[in-house]
Amino acid sequence: MLECGIVLQGSEVKSLREGHAQLADSFARVDDGELFLIGVHIPPWRHSHGVGGHDPNRRRKLLAHRRQVAELKDELDRQPVTLIPLKIYFREGRAKVELGLARGKKLYDKRQSLAKRDAERDMRRAAKSTNYA
Repeated sequence: MLECGIVLQGSEVKSLREGHAQLADSFARVDDGELFLIGVHIPPWRHSHGVGGHDPNRRRKLLAHRRQVAELKDELDRQPVTLIPLKIYFREGRAKVELGLARGKKLYDKRQSLAKRDAERDMRRAAKSTNYA
């Protein structure tokens, strides 16, 4: 796991302090020796009156040491893993993101997950129809 700072605009900071951020389907990428956070949705702060504001889905630069970025780049090139944000929080007044390496599911794992979800849905349907019949 790696802790990085995030380059944010003013309204993004206020929105984050209120707990408005969605990390679903987001990831981090190394481009030209720099680390970027992609796919994080931070909505505009509801009290901001400025024209334009910020783009809620823009790429955000992450702040890490050059050596750490190089090590992550090597790890990402060596293995089929993805760098994902685990949580966003504030430490000493600065926004931080915790990144982790994740490996995707194997095909047989996906099949098991789908079968389990389908079975649970069928059980809910059956229980629902017996309760109201």
